[in-house]
Amino acid sequence: MANPTGTGSMDEGTWLAYERTILAHERTLMAWLRTAVSLITFGFTIYKFFALELGGKAVPKPHQIIGPRQFALIMIAIGLFALIAATLQNIQYRSQLRKASREARYSLSSLVTAMISILGLLAMASVLFRW
Repeated sequence: MANPTGTGSMDEGTWLAYERTILAHERTLMAWLRTAVSLITFGFTIYKFFALELGGKAVPKPHQIIGPRQFALIMIAIGLFALIAATLQNIQYRSQLRKASREARYSLSSLVTAMISILGLLAMASVLFRW
């Protein structure tokens, strides 16, 4: 039986399993995206809060190991790393699935992930260059 998209021949059970697998990978990427956005926004919010609180003089006190700016950079960097790692993993899984079926659909969650990555990089630049 041909799959409903008309590309290749696959029985209905196999085609549905293929679709469930693709959707599972999409959900996993979106879960990583939510986690990364939380880390990025939390780090940026901490930075902005303390920048306003200290009047722009985010100088760590002598007994502090890490200041608000360094904490924000670490949180944003972890969020961006999670986003990049999850995207690379998703690309790897999708390429493996393409070998099994010639269907080449684009991933909407990958597009959203790319846009959020750009916003994360802008947040990182904002904290690095104190904009």
